[in-house]
This record gives sequence, structure tokens and C-alpha cells, in this order.
Amino acid sequence: MSEMNRIEEVFQELRRVDQCALIPFITAGDPDLETTRPLIQALADAGADLVELGMPYSDPIADGPVIQAAYNRALSRNIQLGDILDCVAKRSKEVSVESENKENRPPLISMISYSLVFRYGPEAFFKRAVQSGFDGAIIPDLPVQECGDISKVAADQGLCLIQLITPTTPMDRAETIVNSTTGFIYYVSVTGITGERTQLPASLGARIQSIRSLTDLPVCVGFGISQPDQVQELREIADGVIVGSAIVRRMEDNKGLSQSEQIAEVGEFVATLKKPLIR
Repeated sequence: MSEMNRIEEVFQELRRVDQCALIPFITAGDPDLETTRPLIQALADAGADLVELGMPYSDPIADGPVIQAAYNRALSRNIQLGDILDCVAKRSKEVSVESENKENRPPLISMISYSLVFRYGPEAFFKRAVQSGFDGAIIPDLPVQECGDISKVAADQGLCLIQLITPTTPMDRAETIVNSTTGFIYYVSVTGITGERTQLPASLGARIQSIRSLTDLPVCVGFGISQPDQVQELREIADGVIVGSAIVRRMEDNKGLSQSEQIAEVGEFVATLKKPLIR
């Protein structure tokens, strides 16, 4: 990427002010795409620094029951990848017309299975994703030893390709991963699937430090984070905090509410997660 990607710009600014990023995750199309668009804006208004958008897939890679159920709800409405890209493009157009304030336009990252990228065609997908308003992609089922060509295609389109490191990743493999990653490192805090947990691993800080010895890229932590006190704990050791299941569960719990009430409730929750990160 010849020019700085918006993800890189955000982390550069956050480092300048010594602040940790909040990265909420939502499922595209849950409960419908008409809700997804204003929900992204509500996350931005609540203080999200970046937003991760899950692309529904019938065979999730590491997603726990909450996100799996959200994917199934979206798929039951026959939502296609092209529909999601159209939805994001419409939001991007709306925001560009309404405001030039960068704080109102957090970078968007797709969490997507490689099978969807492969079926669409990697070059065609990345090109359309950027045109729609995406700034990065996470492809959890793409092994690092097979991502060389995909990384180049993404970079040619100006898209960050964010890769994952887990607690069981050997250091030599972690070094290979960081060398083929752009944007930030997604560190999976626990072994297993996504989901809310009451405690973070005691070894988390040391593991993040070991990754930092390999790269200057920001290290963001996901899986198991659901409470403001966990966010506050991570503020001192990570560059970003990713929260998914706790947000997605609220969409399911509030399905009886109106769209505006659903969105407002999620926005209020995300604001409570942002508060510990403001210095």
C-alpha cells in the first residue's frame, strides 16, 4: 500500500495520544441489513475507533454459539455477500454526504471466510470491498503459509490484511504471521471459540509483550472480552480491544424492541466499554 490506510492512520493518532482502540464486532444482516447500516453509525457515535463486520457463513471457523446464531439468523433471510457490500457502500455514501468528520467514520474491517473470498474472486472481492468502504479484512481460515498471493492482491487495492495469533502459536510461526500482516495484529486471548468470559488469562500481558518484540504493529486483543473492567485491564497492555459476543447477544436479547430501541441499547453498552479507554 503506497498511501497510508485509514486503519494505520487511526492507530497512528491513538498512539500519539496514548489511547487504546475500541473495536466492536457486529454481524452484517442481524437482524437485517436495514438495521446494520444505522447500527454501524451508532457504534461510531458511541466511540468506536474501528468497526468489525462479520460476514455470515454457514460453517463459522472459531465463532461461539452467540455469533453462530447471529450468522444463522442473517443467512435465514438469504443475505448474500453482494447485499452486504451494497449496504456498506450506501452507508459510506450517506456519511460522506453528511459529515467530513473522521471521528464519524471509523474504519471498517470485514471478518470473512476465505471460501467466500475465493468464490467471489479475491481481486474482485477486495476491489469491491474498498469501493464499498472497507479498509481491512480478517480471513481466519487462511493459513499464513498460503496467504502470500492474497496479501499482495489486498495490498494492491489498498486494503489491510489482518491476521490472527493465538496462545498456542509458536514464536517462529508468530514471526511469520507478523511479517505478512498489515494494519494490526489480532491476538486471540484464549484457546477456543469466541464468547463472553468472566476472566482474562493471567499470561496475557506477557504474551502480548512477546509479540511486540517481533513487530511495531499494534496488537489488539479479542475473544472473551465483555465487561468494562476487562477493557480497563487491557488498556494498559494492548493497543486495541475487540468486543463481539457481548454486543451480538444484546441484539438477540432485544429482538422484541423497535429498531431504534435496539440500536440505542447497543450504543449505550458500547459507550460503557469506551469510557475506561478515555484518559
